[in-house]
Amino acid sequence: MKKLLMLFCLVSSISALAQEWKPLFNGKDLQNWAHAGDGKFVIEDGMLKTEGGMGLLWYTPQKLENIRLKVVYKGAAANNAGVFIRIPEKPTEAWMPVNKGYEVQIDDREDEFHKTGVLYSLTKAKATPGKAEGWNEMIITLAGERTQVHVNGVLVTDYKEGDIVPKKAKDYEPDRGPRPTAGYVGLQNHGGDDVVYFREVSYQPLRK
Repeated sequence: MKKLLMLFCLVSSISALAQEWKPLFNGKDLQNWAHAGDGKFVIEDGMLKTEGGMGLLWYTPQKLENIRLKVVYKGAAANNAGVFIRIPEKPTEAWMPVNKGYEVQIDDREDEFHKTGVLYSLTKAKATPGKAEGWNEMIITLAGERTQVHVNGVLVTDYKEGDIVPKKAKDYEPDRGPRPTAGYVGLQNHGGDDVVYFREVSYQPLRK
């Protein structure tokens, strides 16, 4: 009985360790990150802060797939930003990630196709759980061709490649078409008046 208990504790510990969140942003500097496009990100009190735009800060070491990506942010009640996923190539300018990857919107002011948690202009928000004050937690699950987005524990987007999307209506909306299962990830800085803070950017491999 004692051996079984020890084995159970060992398995539980290994499982918990495998599910720990791995930080992409270390809270100190921009190691492993690069910026493309206009504007920039600065570090303020251990947080990433958007300045100017339009551009993006992207994670350089590797493409990511079959993960849960956690982004903890504030400022969406009156500002615009985003999280880029499934970027097929290393970004050298701001528009390729828009048109070839997906932008998960951060902006609580817009309509249901342009609101926090949607794939910008492609999916309709299933809920609007963003908090105007304080921190919000976004979890983006990339499972093969499926993309799910939860904001503060509430499902906002559940999309699979090939699902019907609205036609492109404006020139700044992304091109339609399939995205890769593996891609670079990044954070958007949108415009000179938009200020959004990011406290945590981390990921967790999906269990096989």
